[in-house]
Amino acid sequence: MENTILGIHHITAIAGDAKRNFNFYAHILGLRFIKKTVNFDDPGTYHFYFGDEIGSAGTILTFFPWGEGIPQGRRGSGMATEIGYSVPKGSLEWWIERFEKYNVIYNKPAEKFGERYLTFLDPDGLKLELIEQENDDRKPWETDEVKAAHATRGFHNVTITLNDTKGTANVLTNIFGYRLVAQESNRYRYATDTVNQAAIVDLVELPSEKRGHVANGSVHHVAFRVKNDEILMYFREKVASIGLSITPQIDRQYFHSLYFREPGGVLFEIATDNPGFTVDEELENLGKGLKLPEQYESQRAAIEAHLVPINSL
Repeated sequence: MENTILGIHHITAIAGDAKRNFNFYAHILGLRFIKKTVNFDDPGTYHFYFGDEIGSAGTILTFFPWGEGIPQGRRGSGMATEIGYSVPKGSLEWWIERFEKYNVIYNKPAEKFGERYLTFLDPDGLKLELIEQENDDRKPWETDEVKAAHATRGFHNVTITLNDTKGTANVLTNIFGYRLVAQESNRYRYATDTVNQAAIVDLVELPSEKRGHVANGSVHHVAFRVKNDEILMYFREKVASIGLSITPQIDRQYFHSLYFREPGGVLFEIATDNPGFTVDEELENLGKGLKLPEQYESQRAAIEAHLVPINSL
């Protein structure tokens, strides 16, 4: 099997109130709530997963909802600053009406790289974009209010803001196999041709931008996809070969992972397709039960008593 990065696997961000986060993404945005588990390093807090019907790589947005009162993050250099979702061409006006209905903060549609997009903020200040795409054939998740004609298809791109793009660009091109495909002013678009969707990383260079602060309403890390464990470990050697510190393989229950900080300071993860989200729940029941990793199962009663109840739609 070819040793390649297959675009974006998932993106993980930090939120405040768990119920508010759940309502925004499952109801207002219409994503499927595919997994309710806990932060493996802090089992007193949730880890939510949202995506398409089966939790396909390239559709998975996850959150650590740490609760009210946590420090607010600040967008800046050395962090992922925008998450771009693909939506059908001509759907932005429908989304504007929906955002008006639910008091979502948004900007008027604009254009970059020939693509029309709509910027908006989630309730914690996380910056997202809906980007019109003509040929995204991924099957959308539909809800009672968000139907296929307007629904998100999964990620289109992620934007990383940096004082200097050179080190990050080197990782994308020489380690991950991306190539520079376009440039508009100080925005550099990198893409991989190994997949058709969730294939783009934009690097924005702002030499005097203040360092960002990862906290509430900000991206924690960006995960890139590989097919299996063998390819995962191949990339571990590649990352280590350029002198970057990278973790051993870590079992995240639904995928296996490696973590490292790229030269610009953003936390990157490489994650496998295996074993997937149906390893502990049937497809039709995804997101309905609180799923705990084995090491916390003996503490289930205490963990459930501490966490605010969340009921999937």
